[in-house]
Amino acid sequence: MGKDKDKDKDKDKEKDKGSKINTGINAQDRQEIAEGLSRLLADTYTLYLKTHNFHWNVTGPMFQTLHVMFETQYTELALAVDAIAERIRALGYPAPATYTEFSQLSSIEETLGVPKAKEMIQLLVEGQEAVVRTARSVFPTVDAANDEPTADLLTQRMHIHEKTAWMLRSLLEE
Repeated sequence: MGKDKDKDKDKDKEKDKGSKINTGINAQDRQEIAEGLSRLLADTYTLYLKTHNFHWNVTGPMFQTLHVMFETQYTELALAVDAIAERIRALGYPAPATYTEFSQLSSIEETLGVPKAKEMIQLLVEGQEAVVRTARSVFPTVDAANDEPTADLLTQRMHIHEKTAWMLRSLLEE
């Protein structure tokens, strides 16, 4: 129980640091934005894990194409989680960084087992679109707070995920 109290104190200290930030965005807006970005981070990390899993386990006639495509996608997602986490920190809040936190915050379900290649593609389309929806849900607070750096980050993330979803969907068309 003492460890839980220490963790709570550490989180309170992190929040206190955030209250000293004076960049033109009030503390309540920064907190709401950080919470939204935490959900985005969780979705992005969960999609990263799913994509990496599919990269390792894809089989069938589309193996080479999908193996390379999934590697490109999970590499981009790995860079994205860092950018999102660093924006949360710049707003003065700790970034979630555990499987437990990610599973609680993410809107993307884990995929157990090894689906067939076409199902992998469909699941990744759904994951990409989920990330876009999460990013879009943060926008009203970001706009109201005139938080241009976060708006830029969200716009970039939505662009990448919408394009990736389109490319993946193209593989499902016959």
